Amino acid sequence: MNLLQRRIVLLLPLLVLTISYSDAVALRLHATHADAGRGLTSRELLYRMAARSKARSMRLLSGHAARVDPGPYADSVPDTEYLVHLSIGTPPQPVHLSLDTGSDLVWTQCQPCQVCFDQALPYFDPFNSSTFSVLPCHQPMCQQNLDWSSCGKQYWGNQTCVYVYDYADNSITAGHLDTDTFTLAAADGVSSASVPGLAFGCGLFNNGNFQSNGTGIAGFGRGALSLPSQLKVGNFSHCFTPMTRSEPSAVLLGVPTNLYGNASDVVQSTPLIQNTASPNAYYLSLKGITVGSTRLQVPESVFALKQDGTGGTIIDSGTGMTSLPQDVYNLLHDAFVTQARLPVYNSTTAAPQLCFLVPPQGKPDVPKLVLHLEGATLDLPRENYMFEFEEAGRNITCLAVSAWGDLTIIGNYQQQSMHVLYDLANSLLSFVPAQCDRL
Repeated sequence: MNLLQRRIVLLLPLLVLTISYSDAVALRLHATHADAGRGLTSRELLYRMAARSKARSMRLLSGHAARVDPGPYADSVPDTEYLVHLSIGTPPQPVHLSLDTGSDLVWTQCQPCQVCFDQALPYFDPFNSSTFSVLPCHQPMCQQNLDWSSCGKQYWGNQTCVYVYDYADNSITAGHLDTDTFTLAAADGVSSASVPGLAFGCGLFNNGNFQSNGTGIAGFGRGALSLPSQLKVGNFSHCFTPMTRSEPSAVLLGVPTNLYGNASDVVQSTPLIQNTASPNAYYLSLKGITVGSTRLQVPESVFALKQDGTGGTIIDSGTGMTSLPQDVYNLLHDAFVTQARLPVYNSTTAAPQLCFLVPPQGKPDVPKLVLHLEGATLDLPRENYMFEFEEAGRNITCLAVSAWGDLTIIGNYQQQSMHVLYDLANSLLSFVPAQCDRL
């Protein structure tokens, strides 16, 4: 073997692998928390997470809002939690997209952007990609999978697939649906994989609650336009590192059947439930909640999906802290106050969270928090439901759970340091504690 051949062999693991939809190749996305690297204090992190969670809960509770034309929006509270990093086009142009298990469209801001929010990265430029292709409006991907689409004329280009996609908080993206090559990391974390012909929205008019470090949204919901659906993978998983740390989180698509082969704890599973009124979201069957030694006196029907599609329990990557119906939260609040045996601290800056004053020395016990799911028990570690910080020279611990509406949302703060697998083929959600920075 000559010197040139040896160099080629050494470089092979770094080359980009082109795969088709049917190739059984596990893919990896690196995800970073929206507040990572901003130098925020723990108190600021809690306040921002509470604000984002409230905005997100409002979006999920109200369903799809009526479509509106792009325009100015007030009270722009960003609800981005985790950003996934990938590239689109040939040569690859980097994009950072909000990971959203509650929607299906994948989109990023594109040139020539007419009404757009600020972003750190350059806008995606279709003219700089040799693999970019405009999707004709007569294609099924355009006609059957968007709530609103039309055939473009003049400004848009004849017969292009023009879309308007709105979110329930009145955020909106409008543009044209196109296809291009996506470049993601392979599961080994070293080589890359390029997937041709994936559909995505080129957003030219984007307004609303999109202010973040991102360039758009990566829909991971159940719809045909979502990234998992287009990749034709039977499952995907995520493992969120603690938001107070800087290590990236792992998002895996098309994971192997022995994913949990090296798990040191018991893997638990619970069924995923379909809601025709909200087809993109991932619903679970929550049976009850235990605080410390007390199971809250709440009928299972409070957490159940109603016939009209309201209520129910979802697990959501885009919501920070878990949200409960107000009556359930009141019982949870009172149980913590009774069992914590710590003075309640009325913080002026920690949002409306239940907080306790912690003695200067030691870390006193707080009541356990357990979610009882169908066929599984989510026994949360302390760091997944309590949030510690200092204020005015005092040590404070706050309950990272809120109250809003009749929908129960299991947020990503409660999913930290846990490998969560969405088994789409078998409609199961599995989870096990994990060191996410080592995946």
